[in-house]
Amino acid sequence: MSVSELQTFDMAEVLTYAYELGDLINQSVDVSDYLYWKQQVDVHEGVQALIKKLAAKKELFDETERFGHFHPDYHAAQDAVHAVELELEMFEEVRNFKWAEKKLDDMLHQMSETIAFSVSESIKVPSNDPQPKGCGSGGSCSCG
Repeated sequence: MSVSELQTFDMAEVLTYAYELGDLINQSVDVSDYLYWKQQVDVHEGVQALIKKLAAKKELFDETERFGHFHPDYHAAQDAVHAVELELEMFEEVRNFKWAEKKLDDMLHQMSETIAFSVSESIKVPSNDPQPKGCGSGGSCSCG
């Protein structure tokens, strides 16, 4: 058996395991919770009305953002977006959806790290963490 045949076989096996892992993830409680709360958000008329309102406020804010703080309506537009976001947070469906989304994201990130670090400890794994740790985050770094 040649090296290329061995690599092809190994890649096919890896892909098979990847699909099996994807199936297991899709059957998890975290995915189930995420899909349930996503559906609750999607069918809630009050939430959907606020989502449309938020999109309109964000569009107005984007127009002012081109000029930044110098635009006369910049802060008012920013405050309007924030106010609608707070209104959305009042709904249990939105809060639970965000919680389920974060839980699923954390699980997927942890799995990505496990896979990546099984190959090499130096592989970088992207994260949705707004305050990343390690190199490039402004903190002390032990990378070499």
